[in-house]
Amino acid sequence: MHLRKLIPFIGLVGLCCACVFAQQPAATGLVDAARGRVAIPDPTKPPPLTNSVNDDQRRPRNYDMQPPTIPHRVDGYQIDKNFNKCMDCHARDKSAFTLAVPVSPTHYIDRDGKALQQISTRRYFCLQCHFAQEPVQPIVGNGFENVDALAKKAADASQAGKK
Repeated sequence: MHLRKLIPFIGLVGLCCACVFAQQPAATGLVDAARGRVAIPDPTKPPPLTNSVNDDQRRPRNYDMQPPTIPHRVDGYQIDKNFNKCMDCHARDKSAFTLAVPVSPTHYIDRDGKALQQISTRRYFCLQCHFAQEPVQPIVGNGFENVDALAKKAADASQAGKK
């Protein structure tokens, strides 16, 4: 009686083992863009750290309401509940002196739509939405085109069709 109950259990264990071994990367030449040729259970070597882009050039945005990227280094900036280093230059009352882009007026509105004298707590931690650029190649290709580029393509194709 006990052997009959044990046989399905042994079969299930065998099936699980077969699934685990089947998931090991085969020597097919397939390479994961993020892991390279490293097998899934093995650790990968992290890429070397690089210096952030520090050119102070404003970059174009790809869609409405996209948060702008940070065109300078922010390594070691203190941003916590007591202090926000970004506001040393980007606060409304300091940007005229520092020539930094002032924080958007939307950052001074609370969740009830009330205008505030200080930055809203909803928008206080800048690095949640804004980030510095790193000079790295993308892991996978990206064919994204913003709406302006698509509209220009459509207009060019329309003009070519009229000729």
